[in-house]
Amino acid sequence: MMESLPIDTSHPAVRDYLALIRLQVLTPLSLLINIATVIVCAFVLHPSLRDISREYPSTIAPSNSMIAVFITLIYIAQVGYCVLLVLARKPETKASLVKGVGYPLVVANWVMAAWAITWVLQAFFVSTVLLGILLVLLIYANLNLLIYHTCCTPDFYGALKASADGFLGSVTLGWTFSPGEPQHYSPHQWAGFGVVLGVNILGLLVVIVRQDIVWCLSASWLSASLWSRTPKPMPIWLTAVLFTIAHPLALVVSWLWMRFRAHRQGAIQLAPDNEEGVVQGQGRQGGPREVDVDALWG
Repeated sequence: MMESLPIDTSHPAVRDYLALIRLQVLTPLSLLINIATVIVCAFVLHPSLRDISREYPSTIAPSNSMIAVFITLIYIAQVGYCVLLVLARKPETKASLVKGVGYPLVVANWVMAAWAITWVLQAFFVSTVLLGILLVLLIYANLNLLIYHTCCTPDFYGALKASADGFLGSVTLGWTFSPGEPQHYSPHQWAGFGVVLGVNILGLLVVIVRQDIVWCLSASWLSASLWSRTPKPMPIWLTAVLFTIAHPLALVVSWLWMRFRAHRQGAIQLAPDNEEGVVQGQGRQGGPREVDVDALWG
């Protein structure tokens, strides 16, 4: 079919154009399926996503309401991304959409829809595997964005899935306590502390290296969703509170350091020119010059 078209489909520009057309169709479709599946699993089916979360409380379980707000923001960002797919005109933006985010985000929407179904069915091991696949897809998309950096949607998703993997892993391993016995939240607290600390250190490195405000806000919001749900063991609660503050603070410090470094490098680059001008000036003053013989001998 493609070979019969009166165009050269092997040309890179044509291939990129066709890839953009496919994304303009597949991305909104995958987003609609994702949203519809999550809505059905959250409000129609019983037990719902929230019911399962309440039935299996964990030491690193986040606040349901804050996660709902966060996922809503992800969907809004993806709607904006779909609009950008249609309205993009600059070649750099199109390259970012096709080669930077592209198909990993489409597959991620399908995987998240499948995750919602497995979560309602309480197939926690399958849910954990699906979120692991989702995390790999988003890491790949973020690595691509290091080259074609325009969109920020994978940053939202990446911060969420890195935290959700730890929570689902704890449920899969049975690190939960009975909903009617909140006093039993302390077992496995150090394992939960390790998960929270490791995920937040990784996020902090991303914020410092990339100066990524989207990741910073996402990580701070998710940390706040941890300590806002009680009860929580003190090591986990304190770690979540500290990293809620640490992420924006690290972003500001990293930004100030880069500004200071750029200013310092600019001053160092100007120094050789000034020094050369001084040497040339000294050479003109101390070099050979015309002498008035009559004035010299009187």
